[in-house]
Amino acid sequence: MLSAELAKFYGTAWVPEYARHYLEVNGPAYREEDILIIAREQLERETRALANASSYLFCDTEFIVTKIWSEVKYGRCHPWIISQVENHVYDLYLLCDIDLPWEFDPLREHPGMRKELFELYCAELTSRGFPFHIVRGTGYRRLENAVKIINDQFKEE
Repeated sequence: MLSAELAKFYGTAWVPEYARHYLEVNGPAYREEDILIIAREQLERETRALANASSYLFCDTEFIVTKIWSEVKYGRCHPWIISQVENHVYDLYLLCDIDLPWEFDPLREHPGMRKELFELYCAELTSRGFPFHIVRGTGYRRLENAVKIINDQFKEE
Protein backbone atom coordinates (compact mmCIF):
# COMPACT_ATOMS: atom_id res chain seq x y z
CA MET A 1 0.00 0.00 0.00
CA LEU A 2 2.81 2.43 0.87
CA SER A 3 4.52 2.15 -2.51
CA ALA A 4 1.25 2.89 -4.33
CA GLU A 5 0.61 5.89 -2.08
CA LEU A 6 4.13 7.20 -2.67
CA ALA A 7 3.78 6.85 -6.43
CA LYS A 8 0.50 8.76 -6.29
CA PHE A 9 2.04 11.45 -4.06
CA TYR A 10 4.99 11.98 -6.42
CA GLY A 11 2.94 11.46 -9.60
CA THR A 12 5.08 8.64 -10.89
CA ALA A 13 5.03 4.92 -11.63
CA TRP A 14 5.06 2.01 -9.23
CA VAL A 15 5.44 -1.74 -9.51
CA PRO A 16 3.10 -3.91 -7.43
CA GLU A 17 4.33 -7.13 -5.87
CA TYR A 18 4.04 -9.76 -8.60
CA ALA A 19 4.11 -12.64 -6.09
CA ARG A 20 0.66 -11.63 -4.88
CA HIS A 21 -0.77 -11.68 -8.41
CA TYR A 22 0.95 -15.00 -9.17
CA LEU A 23 -0.43 -16.68 -6.05
CA GLU A 24 -3.91 -15.24 -6.58
CA VAL A 25 -3.96 -16.72 -10.09
CA ASN A 26 -2.21 -20.02 -9.35
CA GLY A 27 -3.29 -20.62 -5.77
CA PRO A 28 -1.41 -20.22 -2.50
CA ALA A 29 0.41 -23.55 -2.78
CA TYR A 30 3.69 -23.03 -4.61
CA ARG A 31 6.97 -24.80 -5.26
CA GLU A 32 10.53 -23.58 -4.92
CA GLU A 33 10.87 -23.06 -8.67
CA ASP A 34 7.88 -20.69 -8.59
CA ILE A 35 9.95 -18.19 -6.61
CA LEU A 36 12.40 -17.86 -9.52
CA ILE A 37 9.51 -17.40 -11.97
CA ILE A 38 8.08 -14.70 -9.71
CA ALA A 39 11.45 -12.95 -9.32
CA ARG A 40 12.07 -12.85 -13.07
CA GLU A 41 8.62 -11.48 -13.82
CA GLN A 42 8.99 -8.89 -11.04
CA LEU A 43 12.15 -7.61 -12.72
CA GLU A 44 10.45 -7.58 -16.13
CA ARG A 45 7.56 -5.52 -14.76
CA GLU A 46 9.98 -3.16 -13.05
CA THR A 47 11.91 -2.66 -16.29
CA ARG A 48 8.70 -1.85 -18.19
CA ALA A 49 7.48 0.53 -15.46
CA LEU A 50 10.77 2.43 -15.49
CA ALA A 51 9.89 3.75 -18.94
CA ASN A 52 6.78 5.40 -17.47
CA ALA A 53 8.37 6.83 -14.34
CA SER A 54 8.39 10.61 -14.28
CA SER A 55 10.68 11.02 -11.29
CA TYR A 56 11.01 8.08 -8.94
CA LEU A 57 10.01 4.48 -9.51
CA PHE A 58 8.47 2.83 -6.47
CA CYS A 59 8.70 -0.94 -6.23
CA ASP A 60 6.54 -2.78 -3.75
CA THR A 61 9.16 -5.50 -3.37
CA GLU A 62 12.67 -6.37 -4.50
CA PHE A 63 15.22 -9.16 -4.54
CA ILE A 64 16.24 -9.12 -0.87
CA VAL A 65 12.65 -9.93 0.07
CA THR A 66 12.63 -12.73 -2.50
CA LYS A 67 15.98 -14.07 -1.29
CA ILE A 68 14.88 -14.16 2.34
CA TRP A 69 11.49 -15.66 1.40
CA SER A 70 13.28 -18.51 -0.40
CA GLU A 71 15.83 -19.04 2.37
CA VAL A 72 13.19 -19.13 5.10
CA LYS A 73 10.89 -21.46 3.14
CA TYR A 74 13.46 -23.74 1.48
CA GLY A 75 16.77 -23.09 3.25
CA ARG A 76 18.41 -21.85 0.05
CA CYS A 77 18.02 -19.37 -2.78
CA HIS A 78 18.53 -19.67 -6.53
CA PRO A 79 21.87 -18.14 -7.66
CA TRP A 80 20.12 -15.88 -10.19
CA ILE A 81 18.16 -14.19 -7.39
CA ILE A 82 21.32 -13.77 -5.34
CA SER A 83 23.08 -12.20 -8.33
CA GLN A 84 20.19 -9.75 -8.68
CA VAL A 85 20.52 -8.77 -5.01
CA GLU A 86 24.19 -8.05 -5.62
CA ASN A 87 23.88 -6.30 -9.00
CA HIS A 88 20.44 -4.67 -9.02
CA VAL A 89 20.91 -2.17 -6.20
CA TYR A 90 18.27 0.49 -5.63
CA ASP A 91 18.92 4.13 -4.73
CA LEU A 92 16.95 3.78 -1.51
CA TYR A 93 15.23 0.96 0.36
CA LEU A 94 12.28 1.77 2.59
CA LEU A 95 11.73 -0.97 5.13
CA CYS A 96 8.34 -0.85 6.82
CA ASP A 97 8.49 -1.34 10.56
CA ILE A 98 6.33 -3.98 12.18
CA ASP A 99 4.53 -1.33 14.23
CA LEU A 100 1.20 -2.05 12.51
CA PRO A 101 -0.99 -4.87 13.80
CA TRP A 102 -0.93 -8.15 11.89
CA GLU A 103 -3.80 -8.48 9.44
CA PHE A 104 -4.83 -11.89 8.21
CA ASP A 105 -4.24 -12.51 4.53
CA PRO A 106 -4.47 -16.01 3.06
CA LEU A 107 -1.34 -15.35 0.98
CA ARG A 108 0.86 -14.27 3.90
CA GLU A 109 3.05 -16.78 5.67
CA HIS A 110 4.73 -16.85 9.06
CA PRO A 111 2.56 -14.47 11.14
CA GLY A 112 4.56 -15.47 14.22
CA MET A 113 7.88 -14.53 12.62
CA ARG A 114 7.35 -10.82 11.97
CA LYS A 115 10.17 -9.71 14.27
CA GLU A 116 12.59 -12.36 12.99
CA LEU A 117 11.85 -11.53 9.34
CA PHE A 118 12.19 -7.81 9.99
CA GLU A 119 15.58 -8.45 11.60
CA LEU A 120 16.66 -10.57 8.61
CA TYR A 121 15.80 -7.71 6.24
CA CYS A 122 17.68 -5.20 8.41
CA ALA A 123 20.71 -7.48 8.67
CA GLU A 124 20.82 -8.11 4.91
CA LEU A 125 20.53 -4.42 4.04
CA THR A 126 23.11 -3.45 6.66
CA SER A 127 25.64 -6.13 5.76
CA ARG A 128 25.51 -5.09 2.11
CA GLY A 129 25.77 -1.39 2.93
CA PHE A 130 22.60 -0.60 0.99
CA PRO A 131 20.96 2.77 1.71
CA PHE A 132 17.83 2.12 3.76
CA HIS A 133 15.53 3.71 6.27
CA ILE A 134 12.82 2.23 8.44
CA VAL A 135 9.38 3.75 7.92
CA ARG A 136 7.18 3.93 11.00
CA GLY A 137 3.76 5.31 11.82
CA THR A 138 0.14 4.49 11.28
CA GLY A 139 -2.32 5.76 8.72
CA TYR A 140 -1.38 8.92 6.85
CA ARG A 141 1.55 9.46 9.24
CA ARG A 142 3.38 6.51 7.70
CA LEU A 143 3.15 8.13 4.26
CA GLU A 144 4.32 11.48 5.67
CA ASN A 145 7.30 9.79 7.31
CA ALA A 146 8.24 8.04 4.06
CA VAL A 147 7.95 11.30 2.08
CA LYS A 148 10.23 13.03 4.58
CA ILE A 149 12.81 10.27 4.29
CA ILE A 150 12.74 10.44 0.48
CA ASN A 151 12.92 14.23 0.37
CA ASP A 152 15.78 14.29 2.85
CA GLN A 153 17.64 11.54 0.95
CA PHE A 154 17.33 13.16 -2.46
CA LYS A 155 17.24 16.87 -1.68
CA GLU A 156 19.05 19.13 -4.08
CA GLU A 157 22.46 20.19 -2.84
